[in-house]
Amino acid sequence: MQSGMQTMQNELESLKIQSSQVAGKVEKIQQNTQNPQNPQPTEKVGKTPQTASSAEANPEDQKKNNMVFFRGGFAHSSQHRDGMVFHSDVVPVGAQDRPDKNGWYFGAGFDWNLTRNAWDLAPKTNVLAELMFEYKEFSSHVQGNALANMPTELIGGTLNPHSVTVSQLSIYASPKIKFLEGNRFRPWIIPAGFGMHIISPPGESASFFIPGVVFAGGAEYRVWKDFYAGVDARYHITGGKKDGINVDGLTAGGYLGIGF
Repeated sequence: MQSGMQTMQNELESLKIQSSQVAGKVEKIQQNTQNPQNPQPTEKVGKTPQTASSAEANPEDQKKNNMVFFRGGFAHSSQHRDGMVFHSDVVPVGAQDRPDKNGWYFGAGFDWNLTRNAWDLAPKTNVLAELMFEYKEFSSHVQGNALANMPTELIGGTLNPHSVTVSQLSIYASPKIKFLEGNRFRPWIIPAGFGMHIISPPGESASFFIPGVVFAGGAEYRVWKDFYAGVDARYHITGGKKDGINVDGLTAGGYLGIGF
C-alpha cells in the first residue's frame, strides 16, 4: 500500500511539472501579443517571391515602346510629273503647265514593337513594324492641256484650261530599328520598306498606283512622360518611270509622337 501511495505521489508531481510548463508557454505567448516591440512570427517571414520580383523588376520592362506619330514638312520630287493630263506628249496643245518639284507633306502612322534587344543580337535595340501614310502636294493651280480644257481645243474650243492639283498619297509598311532603349534620345533607321504611291491626276495611261521602296533615318527625344518630338528624312525610289511617270523623291521634316 505504501508503494502504491508513492507511485500516485510521483504521478502528481509529474502532472504539476507539465502544468507549469504549459502555463509558462501561454504566458510567453500573451506577452508577445501585448508587447508590439517583440517581433511577430509573421514579421520574420521574408517577402513572397511575387513581391520580391515585383520590387526588383527591371524598370525598363515597363517602358512603352509602341508609338503613334504625326508628321509634316518638306517634299521634293526628283523630276517633273510629265505624262499627266496637264502636260501631254500625245496632245501637245493647251497651257501645258508643269507643277513645281518642291511641295509639302503631312501624315501619320504608328510603330509596333516586335522585339527588344533585336532578338538578342544587339543590346538596347528595338525592332518595330511601322505602318504610315502621307499626303504630298506639289501644286494646286496648274493649268492643263487640251484634254483639261472646256470645251476641248481638239474640237475648236477656245483656250480655257482647268486648274488641277498635283498631289500624291503614299502608304508604307517598313521595319524600323531603334537604338539606345531607355535613353531620352533615340536614333533610328529604316533599312528598306515597301511603299505604294497613289497619284493625282493620273497619267495618260490611267496609271494610279506606283509601287516603290523607301529608305529612312531619324531621331527622337522624349520631351515629357510619353510625349516625343523627332525629325526624319526619307528617300522614295520607284525604279524609274512607270507609264511615263516618275515619282522618286524625298521628304524631310519633323513629327510628334505619343507612346503607348
